[in-house]
Order: sequence, then structure tokens, then C-alpha cells
Amino acid sequence: MLLSTPLVHHSIRKTGAVSDDAGCVRCSSFNNSPIDSVRQLHQHQSISSLFAAFPVAASKGNVATLSYLSTQEAGLTNGTPVETSSPASASSLFNRLQLDDELEADARDPYASTETRDLFVTVDDPKKHVSTMETYITYRVSTKTSRIEFDLPEYCVRRRYQDFDWLRIKLEDSQPTHLIPPLPEKFVMKGVVDRFSEEFVETRMKALDKFLKRVADHPVLSFNPHLNAFLSAKDLNKRQGLALLTKVGESVKHVTGGYKLRIRPAEFCAMGEYLDTFSQKLGTIDRIAQRILKEQSEYLTELREYGTVYSSWAASEEELQRPLEGVASCVTTCCGALEGLSDNMSQDFLPVLREYLLYIESMKNVLRKRDQSQAEYEGRLEAAILRKQEDRTPMPVEVEKCQDKVECFNADLKADWERWQSNKRQDFKLLLTGVADKNINHYEKCQAAWESLITLLQDKQTEDKTSETN
Repeated sequence: MLLSTPLVHHSIRKTGAVSDDAGCVRCSSFNNSPIDSVRQLHQHQSISSLFAAFPVAASKGNVATLSYLSTQEAGLTNGTPVETSSPASASSLFNRLQLDDELEADARDPYASTETRDLFVTVDDPKKHVSTMETYITYRVSTKTSRIEFDLPEYCVRRRYQDFDWLRIKLEDSQPTHLIPPLPEKFVMKGVVDRFSEEFVETRMKALDKFLKRVADHPVLSFNPHLNAFLSAKDLNKRQGLALLTKVGESVKHVTGGYKLRIRPAEFCAMGEYLDTFSQKLGTIDRIAQRILKEQSEYLTELREYGTVYSSWAASEEELQRPLEGVASCVTTCCGALEGLSDNMSQDFLPVLREYLLYIESMKNVLRKRDQSQAEYEGRLEAAILRKQEDRTPMPVEVEKCQDKVECFNADLKADWERWQSNKRQDFKLLLTGVADKNINHYEKCQAAWESLITLLQDKQTEDKTSETN
């Protein structure tokens, strides 16, 4: 239901699928049952056709998703929007989606050849703390490492959300040329979300764990002294900063002055356009997913009422008691399956969408800093050229430093962009195949429940015929 937007852009080439002239995959049709069709499609990893085979009667939002996204342009690539005509149907748009787990370029981490994982972090065990001043949640941060920068091979400390926020700010200030992974949003609407509820705390814990793992896996950020302090210090002194690294960040953060960027290089313009388009499509999917979640909740409420009706009816009809109880049992099973499907969307699907929306803002922030650095360099260079024409003075050292800063920005941003694209492909592959698995599981449970009722009705019919004969 959510794959008709070009979020992921590499096609799977598996047996059982037919490729057209453009190299895209068109899956052959299946004439057996919906569940068998879904299972066979899923085995071929053809996610696009998989969703096309799903029954969508349980939620009108699925139809709305397809009807909206089938009219959108399939124009997202690795940073360069491509002008293509809108497909005539959802299935034709599905065929343009690419989710490549065989192309080495997609599966390869750009840092894999030089990066050895020697730092492992985990965020778990949330605990609620109540004091006279405030109530808050802390999380256990466990670290295992063989790096010489750490005094011990293992650490275990407790941190609250504002400690993670402190770490991210320090990383952003001291490593301004790098993309810093986003944190989950801090503020929640009072009366709408209970920030101490088990579901909210669990979702936030997973997001904090993902944030810290991304930082620990980064070849540059993982060696930042602030991360070392965050992972190892028992009492984190957030007021005591590392002055030298902070000044480096400040020098880039406030370079704008009176300079104005003339022209952003084409490759970085393409990045900006990609981020704008990606953000728009993710926002649309997020809104549609919210609507689907609401409709599933309403449908679940009605379904539970039907189960109660059939249970009451069975108590008043002795001859039909077993069949009616069977129907009530089927409805209960379907309720449980639908509840699991909704929980997956709210706890696993939506947080990933929102994480990448925040990731986009982080990437745009780095792009703005890069533009500021380039603007400073262009301004200083122009001023130096004018002075040189007047009195033939040599090129100032400040201009060369600004040039080095721009080149450093460009190199770091390109490397982090490639890393982000690789992570994004892997994350959305896991996300979408996970959605497929959950849908398959949901419909298999419902089908098995109703098939068991058929057996029960057949047994009842046999008993009735036997009693009539006697």
C-alpha cells in the first residue's frame, strides 16, 4: 500500500519475474488464492507486485494511498531528480520501483573497506525516576570496545533524553562538516501522548538506540571525545565543554557575515532538490498512514462488537451454539490479527518515516553550512583579488584556509551522503519487507480462522443429516 511512491530506487532481479527493455521488473500474474499469491510474490522479493496482490477491503485508506501515489512522479534517484512521465496505473508505478539487494554498489558500505567495528553500544532498560522537582525516564547505555581511547573494555551508565540531546549538540558544534543523525522529537502534546506510557517509552528507547548506533558506526563521529565522555563518564558534566572543538564549530556556524553565495555547485543543488522531493513524499505517506491507522482502529472497534453479539446469540440458541461460537472465535482471531497489524504500523513503520524526515532536516542544515563556508571563501577571494590588482599583494593565508574549509566540507558531505543513501536503502528494504511480512501474517491468521469455521459447519451439517436419518 505504501510502495507506490519512489522511496527506494533499485529493482530486484529475481527468477520468476520478467524484465522489460528498461530493465525494470514486471512480475507474472498469479491465478491461485490471494494468500498463495502473496507468499509466492514475497519469495521472489517483488515487493511492488506483493502489495498489488494484497486484499485492501479492511481499510479504505489503502485504496486512497494507491490512488494518490499512482499519480505522483517516480523521480527520486540518488540525489538527481529525473523527469519521467507519470504512470497510468499503480501497477505500472510499482514496476518502476527498485529495491536492489544484489547490486554490490547498493549493499556496500562506503566505509566498509577501511572501517573495522570495534565499538558496540546498546540503549535499553528504561526506568522512571520521580523526585520532588521532576519526573523523568533514564535509559541504560552499555558499551563494549577495544579502542585505546577508552580506559576500560566495558561501560554501563544511565542517561536521560537531555543527555542525548547534549551529545548531539556537541557533535554538531565540533563536527560541522558531517551529517549528525537525528534524535526523536523531544516535545509531545500534553493530553494527546503520555510521555511516560510504556508504548511511548519503548518507541523513544528504540530511536535513541538507533541514534547512538549510527554515531558509533561512523568512522569520524565515533572518535569524538564528547562521545567518549557520554559513554564512559558516570556523572556527565554537560557544562564543561571541549573548548577547541567547540570553537571549530562556532567558526563555521557564524561565518555568514556579509557574504552571499553566488552559485551552489550542481551536485549539491541536486542533493537539495532530492531532499525537498523526498521530504514531500514522506510527509504525504505519513499523513496517509495516520489515516489508515485511524480507520483500522474504528474497524477494530466495530469488529469487537460483532464478536460480543455472536457470543450472546450463541448463549440463546442451543442448536446453533457451536457454529455461532465458532463465528465469535473467528472474529476474535481477526481482531487480534488486526490489532497486531496496527501496532506494527504505529510502533515500527511510522517512527522510521519520522526519523527520515528529521534526517532530511539535518542534511539540509549541513548543506546550509557548506553554502555559508563557500560564500565566505568567495567573498574573501574577491576582496583579495581586488587588493592584488591595486597593490600586487600576495594572496592572504585566510583565503587559502577558507578554500581548505570548503574542500573539507565538500569531501565530508559527499561521503556522508553516500553513507546516508546506503543506510536509507537498507532501512527501507527492511521496513517494507517487514510490512509485507506483517500483512501476510495478518491475512494467513484470518484465513486459517475462517477455514476452521468451514470444518465446524461441515461437521454440524453431517450431524444434522445423521439425526434426520435416525
